[in-house]
Amino acid sequence: MEERIYIFDTTLRDGEQSPGCSMNIDEKVRMARQLEQLRVDVIEAGFPIASVGDFEAVNAIAQMIEHCTVAALCRTVRTDIERAWEAIRNAKKPRIHTFIATSDIHLVHKLKKTREQVLSDATAAVRLAKSLCEDVEFSCEDASRSDIDFLCKIVSVAIDEGATIINLPDTVGYAVPEEYGSMFRLVRERVSGIHGVTLSAHCHNDFGLAVANSLAAISNGVRQVECTINGIGERAGNAALEEVVMALRTRKETLGFDTNVNTEEIYKSSRLLSTLTGMNVQRNKAIVGSNAFSHEAGIHQDGMLKSRITYEIMTPQSVGIKHSTLVLGKHSGRHALKQRYAELGYELTNDDLEEVYRTFCAVADQKKDILDDDLIAMLEDRGHTAEEVYQLENIQVFSGTNLRPTATVEIRYHDKRFVDSATGDGPVDAAYKAIERITGITGKLTEYSIKSVTFGHDAIGEVFVRVDFDGVHFNGRAVSTDVITGSAKAYLEALNRAMMAKKRRQEQQSAAKEQPVAV
Repeated sequence: MEERIYIFDTTLRDGEQSPGCSMNIDEKVRMARQLEQLRVDVIEAGFPIASVGDFEAVNAIAQMIEHCTVAALCRTVRTDIERAWEAIRNAKKPRIHTFIATSDIHLVHKLKKTREQVLSDATAAVRLAKSLCEDVEFSCEDASRSDIDFLCKIVSVAIDEGATIINLPDTVGYAVPEEYGSMFRLVRERVSGIHGVTLSAHCHNDFGLAVANSLAAISNGVRQVECTINGIGERAGNAALEEVVMALRTRKETLGFDTNVNTEEIYKSSRLLSTLTGMNVQRNKAIVGSNAFSHEAGIHQDGMLKSRITYEIMTPQSVGIKHSTLVLGKHSGRHALKQRYAELGYELTNDDLEEVYRTFCAVADQKKDILDDDLIAMLEDRGHTAEEVYQLENIQVFSGTNLRPTATVEIRYHDKRFVDSATGDGPVDAAYKAIERITGITGKLTEYSIKSVTFGHDAIGEVFVRVDFDGVHFNGRAVSTDVITGSAKAYLEALNRAMMAKKRRQEQQSAAKEQPVAV
């Protein structure tokens, strides 16, 4: 047997069962395409008997996927199994995944069946599934709380009937690594024929141990891990695919295995899932969180500037993130501050650095995030306000249900006035495009928000924007009773900040060239 771990992705089945994470057919197909790009081995596309929509999604994915096995989940019930097979029969690599609970807790309180009845159901289900599909997976729901003797007995029956994969899930996240690994070890010791099938682990994260339990299972003979992108799933979620895969990749010399996953597609997969479900990843989430490759502490930043291996055990590029981030905050040191100024085009002398560092520390105590335009402002005269290079004189917008949004904008530039119009996806987008046409400067809007400052129908709204001009972010704020006007003014404020920063940088570079050279 090949010594690698097979990745069974259940984002579209178990993951989608997470509250608020449901997807329509088009969204599930789009996610499945990305999972194929990620090169997972198995895509569990859904639970076909659950609904017509789920059946259609599984069927569409089965016909579309070229390289991955496509699995459909079903209970040990004839109608479930036949419906699952109908959904995946046209897949290039189909798999029927049938399951039944094996713990006495589930037998008594949920199934209300005896062990003998469950054994009979499992026998008939695997036999039927095998008659339809060569690749059959059998799962013992709540295996980690099942009697080990009964677990071995039902696994033996499933193997005798032709199951090719045996999955022993920690369905409720109850197990700890030692006992979960021990369960697989005992099953391997007691069940004849077990070495002819693939053992699989499916762990939930109720104690935060899903990944640890999965790795413990691998150490005890498991060669397939069932997981989800971003760790989504029932209750506290499933083992996170990105964590399992990168742990195996990074610690291969210790764990002894790797996967076939294209790790550079991990971040893209994570972002797509967040976009489709609206379920954002927490900032400190391992591997794909916004803080995963960010460093604020001065000691850490100094080490990173000297060699990234001091504080990073993997590269951000290995998971599809462009680069690490040295976050400037109250814990940052002079090295990181000077480095960021250099990236912005400012070469600081030691005296300049000391002066601006004092200002930086004072500002950092007051706000969490220090942005590029904050840094640039610290170099400006403290009592001087930025010149309004561009000023909004007038704005007129046409928009409606069946109208293409169009904005006409008049801007004053010194003593001259310029007018132009543009269409866009919405009135704000149209206004921004009209501004770009007038100024000839293109910015990338990276953040946009509106909040009410006062109450009532004529409430004043505050618009906040963050715009990327040539790789540098600038903020803009404006208040107005008209959100379109406020949006235009906020964008122009960010643009004016960018213009002033560019002017200051050019002046500094020009002055540096005029300095006499010592001989």
